[in-house]
Amino acid sequence: MTVRTRFAPSPTGLLHIGGARTALFNYLFSRHHGGQFLLRIEDTDRARSTEAAVAVILEGLAWLGLAPDEAPLFQSTRAARHAEIAHALLEAGRAYRCYCTAEELRAMREQALSEGRPPRYDGRWRDRDPAEAPPGVAPAIRLKAPREGETVVEDLVQGPVRVANGELDDMIILRSDGTPTYLHAVVVDDHDMAITHVIRGDDHLTNTFRQVQIYQAMGWEMPRFAHIPLIHGADGAKLSKRHGAVSVLEFRDQGFLPEAICNYLLRLGWGHGDAEILSREDAIRLFDLDGVGRAAARMDYAKLTHLNAVWLRAAEDARLVEDVMARLAGAPGRVGEDVARARLLALMPALKERARTLVDLADSAAFLIRIPPLPMSEKARVLLDAPGARALLGDLAQGLAGAAFTPESLHETLRTFAEARGIKLGEVAQPLRAALTGATTSPPIDATLAALGRAETLARIAAAG
Repeated sequence: MTVRTRFAPSPTGLLHIGGARTALFNYLFSRHHGGQFLLRIEDTDRARSTEAAVAVILEGLAWLGLAPDEAPLFQSTRAARHAEIAHALLEAGRAYRCYCTAEELRAMREQALSEGRPPRYDGRWRDRDPAEAPPGVAPAIRLKAPREGETVVEDLVQGPVRVANGELDDMIILRSDGTPTYLHAVVVDDHDMAITHVIRGDDHLTNTFRQVQIYQAMGWEMPRFAHIPLIHGADGAKLSKRHGAVSVLEFRDQGFLPEAICNYLLRLGWGHGDAEILSREDAIRLFDLDGVGRAAARMDYAKLTHLNAVWLRAAEDARLVEDVMARLAGAPGRVGEDVARARLLALMPALKERARTLVDLADSAAFLIRIPPLPMSEKARVLLDAPGARALLGDLAQGLAGAAFTPESLHETLRTFAEARGIKLGEVAQPLRAALTGATTSPPIDATLAALGRAETLARIAAAG
């Protein structure tokens, strides 16, 4: 058997972090078992489904590196197949036409609620002769669900879960307008796509009992089910905007790396000993459903940010340069592309050691691509306005004019200059840093000087004077 999993989002909004984790788990499970990962867009809600939402889902999955093995299947293109199976169930006596009007269903619901009962369909058309149908009422098709015994799901995460069949009514599989219901369409699609494992959030568990009954009515082999706990906020409440970013592309825009997001989501509800930093290759090798816990996971943005800093330090400098270039593309008063790229690449090893996100990285690198005079922070201006600071920098510029512009040589030049004046190295480095960057923090001053080069360094010192 070839393992085939699927991620099946509805394109009615953004790709949220919970959906991204579900996609990741499906992807890793299929890869771990040498199988295939598929994507189905469940766009049957035509009123709320949008092309923009589809684009966001595809963009988010591509950014995370979760590419499906086949072209995405759009559920809306399969309405005829869904109807075909509903009618096959009807012909086999496993479903029936229901002629209840909307008013009858509403009255049925209200009576059940007034009597303290769950609002279930009472089965009044289950064994009734269709010849008694009222004129002008288009029927829905309902599944003739078993009334005795129980439906059991041997869940790969939750363990055996069961429900008495008496608690489940005869659900509609084809509406009176001929459109399929979600629960019916999902079963038909999973069967036709040869899905072997349905891995999804545990908020779908109640749906599964109903879907199992469709599989049984059709005599189809069922996939294995695995319902993973949802992601909550740190306070235990349902994850929402008030907790912070929840959309995958929001995290991208806030400067998180896809490796960090995937690494964090992998460890959010799944564990393998003390392993924390896991590459995609490690994750595929280690991931299986027996490591998924049953308790809801809690989103910890501070931990994610820490993990992102770890992955950022490990990222290739050239890749980070291109991201920073893109984030600073609209910055005013910037040098040419080639000069900017060369400076960023030279200083990137030091810049990324201090950053937690790509936004941090771009902010800290912005001084490299600016044309002097630089904007000055208040603290930097105080340093430059200190008595003797500009005269000190003027003298230093003469020494730097003849120095070799390597970090080692520049460090020695600064050290010698400070010793000759009987001051500490920091008393030289701080006003120099202010002149070069417009701020009071930066990567090591010798590396910063080397990245800017002699001509730019002298120009910035002169502009600050």
